[in-house]
Formats: sequence, structure tokens, C-alpha cells
Amino acid sequence: MNEPLRIGLIGAGQIGTSHLKTYGQIPEVRVVAVSDLSPEKVETARRDFGIADGYADFQSLLARDDIDAVDVCVHNNKHAPVAIAALKAGKHVYCEKPMAGTYRDAADMLQASRDSDRMLHIQMATLYGPEARAAQRIVRDGHLGKIYYARSFGYRRRGRPFVDGYGSATFVDKSISAGGALYDMGIYHIAQILHLIGNPAVKSVTGAAHQALDMDEERRSFSGYSVEEMGLGWVRMEGGISFDIEESWAVHHDGQEASKVLGSQGGLRLNPLTYFASLSDMPLSATFDVKASDSRWHACDPETVWYDSSQKHWAGALLGRVPLLPTAEYGLNAALISEGIYLSSKAERELTANEIREQSQSAAIDPYTPEKAWK
Repeated sequence: MNEPLRIGLIGAGQIGTSHLKTYGQIPEVRVVAVSDLSPEKVETARRDFGIADGYADFQSLLARDDIDAVDVCVHNNKHAPVAIAALKAGKHVYCEKPMAGTYRDAADMLQASRDSDRMLHIQMATLYGPEARAAQRIVRDGHLGKIYYARSFGYRRRGRPFVDGYGSATFVDKSISAGGALYDMGIYHIAQILHLIGNPAVKSVTGAAHQALDMDEERRSFSGYSVEEMGLGWVRMEGGISFDIEESWAVHHDGQEASKVLGSQGGLRLNPLTYFASLSDMPLSATFDVKASDSRWHACDPETVWYDSSQKHWAGALLGRVPLLPTAEYGLNAALISEGIYLSSKAERELTANEIREQSQSAAIDPYTPEKAWK
């Protein structure tokens, strides 16, 4: 394909604008249309990024037959209805994280992708950094041996959207966002671990969700704050793997921890990437010159460039340069785990994967629901 890929963007808010900036750095892609409920956001995106056409109704964008794929940047509980409509319209779909508000909605998205024979890619930025790709090489080459334990860790000292002073109220209203720290940040760290350990099937989940710290009461009231600021989980997975999860938006702690993967022959700590093993019956801790290695990989392997970012990878997959990473499958497993934590917290017991699937219900809302406007 010599012509640039023609992309339509649905949702021109903060996240959509970030996506447009990234597309501007990918010469193989051209955004030709944008849709948003706000006429002002449509016109701003068209002016700032040179986009030819804009629509208030995303269905008008989907009706075009000259668009190769769409990028869905609406709120979490709108992901499923918009993405499914796009897939049914014959478009490949790139969707912001999390995949959807519930496991049920995520499963429906993946099924729509399979039924339409169209690609579905979920934004998971943590899979593409140099350290993440280096970690994947270490695991792929067998240096951990048999993996038996993994930990996903995410931390902010004070970083709750809206009530801590940034972002919109929609981030903390469960009817729109579906969740808090687990859905906003946790998906990044959970997906990275799932990617490294081979995305094994979930057997059971136990967990807890907390909202304990004080906040601005006026912003709490306006936003309808109804999500967790900390999510904790313990997952039993196929292959005898234990998966521990801690994700916080606000906590009285210093965050001196990291995600990790442990195996019979070695272990990895992420950020900074560190390898632990035994050499000649002596404990070994090793770091890496990832920057120099990444430079060499780019020079020697032409496919490396297609893993530089989520959107670059999406373009490469659409062009047939590289196979698409199974981010939709990661997203579905992450949805099962996250919703399992919520359901387990409410039930105060461990739940099997089948129990979570049976209890999961759609949280999808009308894509035309307007945002709240803070004074």
C-alpha cells in the first residue's frame, strides 16, 4: 500500500488530541475525519491537525467507504457500542484503554471483531517502551525458566482525576468510567504482565477496592465520585501462576515498589529493568544498556520500528508489516480480572472465572450522552 492509511477519529477530547499528535509523527497514516459531540472540539481538531472533515454524529463518519480504520477515544462505557458499530460497518478498530467497562462488553467487542473479520487493537502503551521490549526478549529466550509468580504495581501519591485537580469529572463517575485506579492506570500494568507471562487463562480472583482518603467535597459532589482509589487483587492462573495486583491513585506511601515476574531460573523487576539469577552458585543482579541495545535493534531489524508505540504498531499491522499483538485478548483477560476484583470485594470471597463471567453485565451507555460541565 503506497497511499497513507486513512483514519477516522471518534472522540476529540484530551485523549483524542493526544492520539492526533502521535499520528502526526507516523507518515504512513493520515487522519481524514473526526467526530465529537462538541462542535468546538471538532473544529479545534480540524484546525490544529489539518483534518478535512468533521461530524457531530459518529455514524456519519462510519458511513464513509474511504476510511480504512477508526480510532475510538470516547469514555470507557461508550467503548463497546462505538467499537462494535465500527466493526459492523467494516472498519478496523483501534480503541483506547480499558477495552470496555465490563467483561461482558469486552467479550462482545472481541466477538464482533471475529464476526466481521476486522482487527481490534487496544491502546496499551506499556508494551512498547525499550525496557518493556527488552523484558519480553529475556522472557522469550527462556532466561526466567518456568514462571510461577508475577506482580503488577502502579502508584500515585495523589493522582485522582478531577478531585485532585486535573482531568474531567467523567473519570470518577462509575456510570461513565466503569472504574477508578484499576481501569485508568491498572490496565497498563496488568496488560504488561499478561504480555510477559503469555496471557494464561484466569482460574479465580479475589480482591478488594478501597476509597478511603479525603477529597475536595465540592468536587466529590459534582462528579458523583463512585470509583476506587486503590484496587488489590490475587489471581490464580493456569500453569500454576500466581498474579498479585496493587494499583493506587492516592495512598499514604512512597511507591518504592515495582512490577515483577519470577521464574525457576531467574526473575525480572521492571522499571528499572533488573535481572536476578544465580551464577556459579552466587546470587546475581544485573542491569542492561537498553538504550544502546534498542539503537542496534532498530539498525539491524527493520521490523523493530513497528513496535515503537501502540499507534505505530497499529499502522504496521494494518499495512501487513508485522502481525498484530493480541491486545484485544489481553484486554479481555484484564477486564475479567478487574471486574473480578470488584465482584470479589463486594462478595467478600474468592470467585471463579466462570462466576465472574456469569455475573458480568453490560455497562454500556448511549454514545450520545453528553459530558458534565464543571464551572
